[in-house]
Amino acid sequence: MNVLITGGAGFIGSNLADALIKDDRVSLVRVLDNLATGSTENIQHLFSNSKFEFVEADIRDFAACLNAVEGIDLISHQAALGSVPRSIADPITSNNVNITGTLHIFEAARMKNVTRIVYAASSSTYGDHPGLPKKEELTGNPLSPYAVTKLVNELYAQVYARTYDMQFIGLRYFNIFGPRQNPAGPYAAVIPLFAEAIIEDKAPIINGDGSHSRDFTYVENAVSANLLALFTSNKQALNQVYNIACGEQTSLLELFNQLKAGLGSQLTPEFGPERRGDVKHSLADITKAKTLLQYEPLVT
Repeated sequence: MNVLITGGAGFIGSNLADALIKDDRVSLVRVLDNLATGSTENIQHLFSNSKFEFVEADIRDFAACLNAVEGIDLISHQAALGSVPRSIADPITSNNVNITGTLHIFEAARMKNVTRIVYAASSSTYGDHPGLPKKEELTGNPLSPYAVTKLVNELYAQVYARTYDMQFIGLRYFNIFGPRQNPAGPYAAVIPLFAEAIIEDKAPIINGDGSHSRDFTYVENAVSANLLALFTSNKQALNQVYNIACGEQTSLLELFNQLKAGLGSQLTPEFGPERRGDVKHSLADITKAKTLLQYEPLVT
């Protein structure tokens, strides 16, 4: 199988590339990335591998998408502009990348007869729905432009599956963390942000009172879910969305205290205002992924 990973020089995409290179079912791993948030450092070690190809291009460029999809059997669509705050600061760019760019990949796949696409969805889709744990069929109103873009991706996947007889699997990631996650910049995720601050003996800022909770999920679990989705032979598993998480809830204050203890620090955090667009609590029900994809968190 020849596999295309969009966003393959990024955090999740590069970890997935490592796994696919080692997979005997895979003959070619082609990475498409514009390096806006990804880095060649994440994939440099793969450049000498005969199974690996890198294409520096932008998913907003439809011609580039068509070229990248040529000869491909399966697509893992990871490319996106993440971050709720980034989408609030610049909703147009988030829309252009996450919606138009995704549509380009879906349409290029249709035109080049690629039948299966696994795409990165998001727990932000649950929006203001108060229920816990989060179940795939129960979503609320989106709370940010980013959440809107990820919801639209799911809608396009549904339409393409019905209209063009294609196969889609959406993976709703819950706060993925791990190696190659960038702690720098204004839109860094909370775990690398807290960890770097503690290492540098600087008090991290917790937005809100620390009670906001998340279902933090190690990147190896996301990689495993992608592999299961790409290669599943279970027809019932197709054209579905799945929560990819551990099914465990941790507050931001608990997270800080765990990191502080692990790093041997005596710091106390500072507390700032709540961020616009943030979901208050997040905890996944992963029953569906376990049942249809045979997903199990490898690291908890």
